Amino acid sequence: MDKLTAAQVFVDVAYSGSFTATAARLEMSRPMVTRHIESAEAWLNTRLLHRTTRKVTLTTAGEACLPEIEQWLAQANRLVEQTKSQQQLSGKIRVATSMSLSFAQLAPIFTRFMKRHPNVQIDIDLEDSTTDLIEQRVDLAIRIAANPDPSLIGKPIAECESILVASADYLADYPPITTPQQLSAHQCLGYKNFDRYIWHLHNGDEFQSVDVKCNLSANEATTLLHAAIAGGGISVQPTYLANQYILDGRLQRVLAPWTLNPMKIYVLYPSRQHLSATVRALIDTLSEEFKNPAWYNYKSLGLNHSFVR
Repeated sequence: MDKLTAAQVFVDVAYSGSFTATAARLEMSRPMVTRHIESAEAWLNTRLLHRTTRKVTLTTAGEACLPEIEQWLAQANRLVEQTKSQQQLSGKIRVATSMSLSFAQLAPIFTRFMKRHPNVQIDIDLEDSTTDLIEQRVDLAIRIAANPDPSLIGKPIAECESILVASADYLADYPPITTPQQLSAHQCLGYKNFDRYIWHLHNGDEFQSVDVKCNLSANEATTLLHAAIAGGGISVQPTYLANQYILDGRLQRVLAPWTLNPMKIYVLYPSRQHLSATVRALIDTLSEEFKNPAWYNYKSLGLNHSFVR
């Protein structure tokens, strides 16, 4: 049996702690996972894993072998990658990200990437919640966070600023909003994971926290965006999603130049050592595309600078 595949299966089981999870992630049967582990143990002449009905853990020998096998796999992968050109990228990449970011920014980037590399498939898993990348067989996560999961590896690729927006029809029924505290008298659209409807706003060095009333809430920004367009109230929206609707007049900026605490857009992955050439290429593409995204460039959008970061 192929020693390289047996080594890959062993490393995956070591991190997933489950033959079933590894079988799903590597798209092979559970008996085949068992055969590869047995092959690796026979090859190294030692027991690598403790198996019980409830969990799988490393033996002492398995713990000692794991870093050496990971290093060996990394060297093997580098040799393979050296023989491939960028035009030969292939395989499936499973990406986890939010609906709003995928809808507004990522879908065009992924489409261009696949046109350059027609043998690549991208499977997008739309979740706003944190995902266990190994358990869910996710190769790459693109997340907006102040502090990402420390167990993951990655880097920030862009800043994400959020602003307050509402439709012209909604705002026409109220006096002009000139101070953050006036928001308490308005219908606001709440993001479920956002500080229990306390909006923390800043304008330069000035900070204010406002309790707001939210009769409509959701755990996804795109839903709240379209509720705001429909006249449902004032919504917190990332500029990467809201700017195009401000440009076409369906939304207006509220309380400029007040903004919410900025966060960063991160590209995250479970392990640096087992990234395929295809995943690495997509990470490089995302980093390049997000260096100066369109929502930063107010001139390209025809917007006054107060509408964007």
